[in-house]
Amino acid sequence: MKAYDFTHAAVRRIIKTLCRPTITGLENVPSEGPFIVASNHLSFLDSVIIQALMPRPVAFFAKAEYFTTPGIKGRIMKAFFEGVGSVPVERGEQAEAVAALRQLRGILEKGDGVGIYPEGTRSRDGRLYRGKTGVGWLALATGVPVVPVGLIGTERLQPADRNWIVPRPFSLHIGEPLQFEHVGEKHPLPVRRQATDAVMDAIHALTGQPRAEGYNARPADS
Repeated sequence: MKAYDFTHAAVRRIIKTLCRPTITGLENVPSEGPFIVASNHLSFLDSVIIQALMPRPVAFFAKAEYFTTPGIKGRIMKAFFEGVGSVPVERGEQAEAVAALRQLRGILEKGDGVGIYPEGTRSRDGRLYRGKTGVGWLALATGVPVVPVGLIGTERLQPADRNWIVPRPFSLHIGEPLQFEHVGEKHPLPVRRQATDAVMDAIHALTGQPRAEGYNARPADS
């Protein structure tokens, strides 16, 4: 835990000093017990930003190669992502896949927080895409509250076609938790769809993004 505390504090200090983010709604994060963070997704840095600025640990998936790259660079990457609370997942595996969702469920059962991007991948045109139903499944299967998060401006920190980071102001808005009925893993798809849509509506209320009718597709080379 000491490694997490040190990394969390250091990254938080760097982000707040260089980017001077606007943060609202921290009081909406439950002070105890498990919770699910559901956020829009604009930048590679979104998970690190949420993990650094949240008052409690939030476990996000990160590509497995961040934990297995050899050499000094690999050890630094592994230490960093472990330090901010990331969980390795194999490249190409969808966060909504049953195995991955059950891994998140296991973290929730320990009383911790997890993070998920209902859109599945970054929005490269700034629109808010239709949510995939993994977040609905997780909320209904566990009965854990969903905390909607809206990020604004994080895409300007590291555009998708650039390798460097440019410190710029951005906003992180945290909405009131959404509570869904605890119905277990087996439930009708329409109920899951309804819960997912409610989460996306809450995210939209925080960001004001234009909405896309369909799902976001992962680029072929990512």
